[in-house]
Amino acid sequence: MHPVAFARRRFRAWWQARLPLTDTMTLTQRNVYILPTRPGFMLALTILVLLVGSINYQLNLGYLLTFLLAGCAVVGMHVCHATLRGLRLALLPPAPQFAGASAPLTVVLGNERAGARHGIGLAVLDATHEDHWTWTDVPAQGSVTVQVAFRPERRGLHRVPPLTAETRFPLGTFRVWTVWRPAAQVLVYPAPEAHPPPLPPGEPRSGGAAQLRAHSSGEFEGVRAYRRGDPMKLVVWKKAARSDELVSRDTLQAQRMELWLDFRRCGLADPEGRLARLAAWVLQADRLGQDYGLRLPGQEIRPAHGEAHKRRCLEALALC
Repeated sequence: MHPVAFARRRFRAWWQARLPLTDTMTLTQRNVYILPTRPGFMLALTILVLLVGSINYQLNLGYLLTFLLAGCAVVGMHVCHATLRGLRLALLPPAPQFAGASAPLTVVLGNERAGARHGIGLAVLDATHEDHWTWTDVPAQGSVTVQVAFRPERRGLHRVPPLTAETRFPLGTFRVWTVWRPAAQVLVYPAPEAHPPPLPPGEPRSGGAAQLRAHSSGEFEGVRAYRRGDPMKLVVWKKAARSDELVSRDTLQAQRMELWLDFRRCGLADPEGRLARLAAWVLQADRLGQDYGLRLPGQEIRPAHGEAHKRRCLEALALC
């Protein structure tokens, strides 16, 4: 890495570490910064040249134009700074995501003053400066909701990265910005294996003598002919598509078997690969509506089903 870029990155990290962690922030003079943009420097140079020419040639109209442009620049500076000053930022709790997928962050911008705020951009401030901006206007005495996203590459519990808001309204000659460090954290599940093998065979319940029979798709072979009134979730649609015959799962046999997703029986040596396979199996078992349990080192989740159970298993995989 180039020494200048390395030094700038270190300074940026040091400066951001000094910012407070908060999920809501009101922008004031203490946390809003302003600098001229390139067009702003060009405007300043133009005003300087006009001033020197007006002095040399004693041009009254030149003085008028010079001070008119300078006054517009000063007014634009105050309007630009006031566009962010007093704005309230609030981050909504982020939802869990899978590793490698974009994690959306929802931010509410609140405006309590009587005038609207225009041209406000929001982005995730990352180390590579490749910010993707979302631009919006905030109505007078109202609020607006915007979304930005970042892409976590690893599973686990991650702190939301710093966010930045800026505006160059109205003339584009000044850049006014702020840096915000939210305190919220986002839970990142392991990325599911792209093409996982079938679900593992079930295990007899403790004290039972039932024996397992599983077919190639990983579903239990305990099926029977469809009966009028059977719930649609019990119909084995894959089997019906192959044989043109409606069959239902035999719930009596299912009650004698338990589906366990075991970390030690994934068939992989890589621990992260095992977690990815388990995540794919959790999603597959949930789609099939089966009861399933999860065994991890030092933790065991009893068989169940439903959205809450799926989230509990994925959370355990993320924090394993």
